Amino acid sequence: MEHHRSHPAKPLLAATLLALATQVSATRTSTAQTLLQERQMTTTVQANAAARETAPHPYVGMWVTADGHIRHELLPNGRYDEDRGNRKSAYRGRYSITGEHIDYVDDTGFTADGNFVDGVLYHAGMVLRRER
Repeated sequence: MEHHRSHPAKPLLAATLLALATQVSATRTSTAQTLLQERQMTTTVQANAAARETAPHPYVGMWVTADGHIRHELLPNGRYDEDRGNRKSAYRGRYSITGEHIDYVDDTGFTADGNFVDGVLYHAGMVLRRER
């Protein structure tokens, strides 16, 4: 008489394999979700960087003294062009802005600076307001 007894290790082995398969599947899903999130984050960071490169600084534009004698244009490319009275482009050069402070270097090498306070540019003893 032959007895066929189920080996106690077989159900345990099957349960273990099923648990491992479930875990592998969950890990793959988790890894795929993580990769997707990283890809989306990278795309967002790249889009933000591109926007910063193309969006002009909030201070870009024309700044004018109250009497209109000085017209000081901050261009989006980091250059400025200043008219004085009837003298068009009397001064030209480059500028950089850090916070509320602006530094200028004109094309002859002369340097100057200024500060933005409550929407007003104070530069070289002048008071300039944004032309709207």
